[in-house]
Amino acid sequence: MFGKKTQKPQIDKDQLELIENAQRRIKQKKRLYTHFVVFLIGAVFLIFANTVLGIGETFTIFNQNWFVIAISIWLFIFLYHVFNVFVTNRLMGKDWEKAQLDKLVGAQKLRIEKLKQKVEKDFPVQTDFSEARPAIQENTNNLTLIVAASENNAIGKDNALIWHLSDDLKRFKSLTSGHHIIMGRKTFESFPKPLPNRTHVVITKQDDYQVPQGVLVANSIEKAIEMSKGDNQPFIIGGGEIYRQALPFVNTMEITRVHESFEGDTFFPEINMNEWNETSRIFHGKDANNDYDFTFFTYKRH
Repeated sequence: MFGKKTQKPQIDKDQLELIENAQRRIKQKKRLYTHFVVFLIGAVFLIFANTVLGIGETFTIFNQNWFVIAISIWLFIFLYHVFNVFVTNRLMGKDWEKAQLDKLVGAQKLRIEKLKQKVEKDFPVQTDFSEARPAIQENTNNLTLIVAASENNAIGKDNALIWHLSDDLKRFKSLTSGHHIIMGRKTFESFPKPLPNRTHVVITKQDDYQVPQGVLVANSIEKAIEMSKGDNQPFIIGGGEIYRQALPFVNTMEITRVHESFEGDTFFPEINMNEWNETSRIFHGKDANNDYDFTFFTYKRH
């Protein structure tokens, strides 16, 4: 929403592992073929050296010509190579790959669940909004949330946008100009400088956080909204955790839905759409100034 970032091709980690495994199999078979050719040439040379050139003609091992023993050992090594390439791979083929992927996915799901439990413990979710809203109701009648989110609710990665939508940037500027914009510290630090014609309210737990003149600092979402009470329509602009904390107090949502899924590290929270009415919908197709199809949605709370 705030800057342009070149889209980099993304590939799923599991797909990458399968591709690398296929490339590894091709290399194994090429090495086996090379081994076979060298074995044939080497065996012929050993026979020629002994029978024609007379090299080691009288030397025997266990009453066998030395070249026969040498070729037998080499043949055993070659057959072991064949076994590794074809038999071992068969035992660790697609079914094994699927089992490994399922194991990987299961481990990731378990890790995500543990992280969710930790977040819920460290940042308890307010489930009874009927008590939370009246505390600052007089200041939140026109509090508006504005966000650009993908189909899988990704809103950013590495503290930057994932896409460039010129029309969305223009809309953001048009809607927020002249108003307070409430954001988290990381969102504020993603700006090269404060946005013009807007009053920035930055939420941070840092007591000595330094900001340019004119920028306000709050230690909670409630305090940030209180600081914006003189504005008839303050905006919540992110990031993900600030959106989640602000939702109980928001009455309007301006959502730009980017019709594509992206890999990200910051996500817009899930919304209970039973609490909202869609009042506007404007579709924009992909063009020279906009990398993806997207739709502007406006929602009002019941």
